[in-house]
Amino acid sequence: MPEHDSLRRFIFEKLPVQGRHVHLDASWRAVLERQEYPTPVRALLGKAMVAMALLSATLKFDGAITLQIRSNGPVHLLVVQCSSRLSLRGLARWHGDLPDSGLQKLLGDGRLAITIEPTNGERYQGIVPLEGETFAACLESYFQRSEQLPTRLWLTADHECAAGMLLQVMPERERNPDAWQHVTVLADTISGKELKTLSAEQLLQRLYHEEDVRLFEAAPVAFRCQCSRERIEATLRSLGAEEMHSILCEHGKVHVDCEFCGRGYDFDAVDVQTLFIPDAQSVHSGARH
Repeated sequence: MPEHDSLRRFIFEKLPVQGRHVHLDASWRAVLERQEYPTPVRALLGKAMVAMALLSATLKFDGAITLQIRSNGPVHLLVVQCSSRLSLRGLARWHGDLPDSGLQKLLGDGRLAITIEPTNGERYQGIVPLEGETFAACLESYFQRSEQLPTRLWLTADHECAAGMLLQVMPERERNPDAWQHVTVLADTISGKELKTLSAEQLLQRLYHEEDVRLFEAAPVAFRCQCSRERIEATLRSLGAEEMHSILCEHGKVHVDCEFCGRGYDFDAVDVQTLFIPDAQSVHSGARH
């Protein structure tokens, strides 16, 4: 049986390769409860959330990693964020008719951006064109262009669960092209069903029973939105007082829904006025309406 909502790291003791395996259950279904996604969009978003969980586990600091895709295709926006503590959230936006299959038909032309934001440190962003016949291939192209670090991913998602595995060359060890080819050729035999139904231990036994692989303890993964009234206030300030007062005149209040979790935030006339009084911002940030 697979581990539920967990991520496990593993390394090959005698090969310069490391890996991650993730299985999402309740955390994935929590995302689906907040938005009804058509099947092609749901599959793409599920794979993106698995990928971000896998990539977040490579971070060696507190912070977050965010994937953003903007394109001219039917799925014109996809955003997934995962913290170094494995808190996930994600959303997708689409319009028009959706193709039954084919990543290029679903996304069209666009760009893939990965942003790494340490809690303490400098923000980094890598942007590449969308290239590849699968979502995993697009991410592998990103690593080839931006990181120059051989990386492979295997991803799957349906309405019940999402799962995946990552293999990556360990930069601190001497590279061995033959070893990399060996482990990736074996991993290419994985089926989507096996990713969803086998535990990390079972999967590694099935693929690498002749190798010395060390599997680490599971880390829990959870859906958790990072929205807050303070963050919404900062966004409203960036729009400017004139825009805020225009919305007030039209609607009587400013209402903002978090697109990730659906939580609503209301701001009345006094709230909006206080937003633009510098000395009162810190006091107002604790208010609730």
